[in-house]
Amino acid sequence: MDSDYGMIRGQFLTASERQHLLGLVRRPSGQHGPARRAHAILLLDDGLAVPEVARVLYVDDDTVYQWHQRWTSGGVERLTDFGWKGSLPRLSTPQEIDLVKALMARVFTSTSEIIALVEKRFSIAYSRSGMIKLLDRLGFEYKKPKALPRLPTVQAQQAFIAEYSRLLSGLAANDQMVFLDAVHPEYQSRPAHGWIKKGDPVAILRTAGRQRLNLHGAINLESGLCQIVEGETVNAETTIRLFSRLLSAYPGAGKIHVFLDNARYHHAKEVEAWMVEHGQRIDLRFLPPYAPNLNAIERLWRVMHTSVTHNKYYESFADFVDAVNMFFRKTLPSQWHKLRDFVSDDFHVIDPRDFRVLM
Repeated sequence: MDSDYGMIRGQFLTASERQHLLGLVRRPSGQHGPARRAHAILLLDDGLAVPEVARVLYVDDDTVYQWHQRWTSGGVERLTDFGWKGSLPRLSTPQEIDLVKALMARVFTSTSEIIALVEKRFSIAYSRSGMIKLLDRLGFEYKKPKALPRLPTVQAQQAFIAEYSRLLSGLAANDQMVFLDAVHPEYQSRPAHGWIKKGDPVAILRTAGRQRLNLHGAINLESGLCQIVEGETVNAETTIRLFSRLLSAYPGAGKIHVFLDNARYHHAKEVEAWMVEHGQRIDLRFLPPYAPNLNAIERLWRVMHTSVTHNKYYESFADFVDAVNMFFRKTLPSQWHKLRDFVSDDFHVIDPRDFRVLM
């Protein structure tokens, strides 16, 4: 007799076979739906913990908690009540309208909150998957609110764009235009969204320190030429060093038009004094206050983070510094013909009236 008789080894299903069987297991129809709920209650009564029951029945923890709540509130009748027939909606149209109003009043951060709200207000219980389908049908999706910065008025943004366009169209042949700003890349692993195979438990190691670089830079959108200076902090001294770099980089330029924000160090007395003595070829053009959307170099910083910090781990801070420097010295010049589509002056006016601002 085979010594393995009666022993079934795991992992004998193909991926497609497994997905098909999971679909059958999770389908709450006929006698199988009530049976699974009854099975859950029996397992809980046997002393199994909720996560164990959820794993055995291929459901999530919230679903097991909801089934137990049904049992304690109404016994078998409540446990086996699915509250729907065929494919008809479980909430009436007026109830759906009422639910939408409630969901628009504030942002609910979990499905379980909404399930509890519906059960309390309408005495109708939904599973997590059922609620997700309902929310999708009602036009909701799970996402973060947009972080809306303090902004200049729409008129101020439009005026800047018009002035920029006027300057660009009349730019002398030997003039240059650059966008200037600071950035502070941190020595921290930054997990970012990406396409990952379902079930693959991808993780990224966290770095141990909190060191960062302090960079002051200027980008020419026409050529991709980028000047970067580093300092212990970004201040008037790095501003002057960066202006000096610009003069050296464009010795034949008549005027170097520099677009920059209103950071205090850009208006420092040391900078003003240096400009009087050395900055005759530099034309400072300050952006409207609180307008990062109008500074094209902000887009370069995003590209840098995507290339260097997103889903990347560096063994040491020195390795991290090397990667940042490599981006500006090698990647940016060699790939500018591709990156220029992402680092552009296609400015967009941000109007707070286009958003439902949470207070």
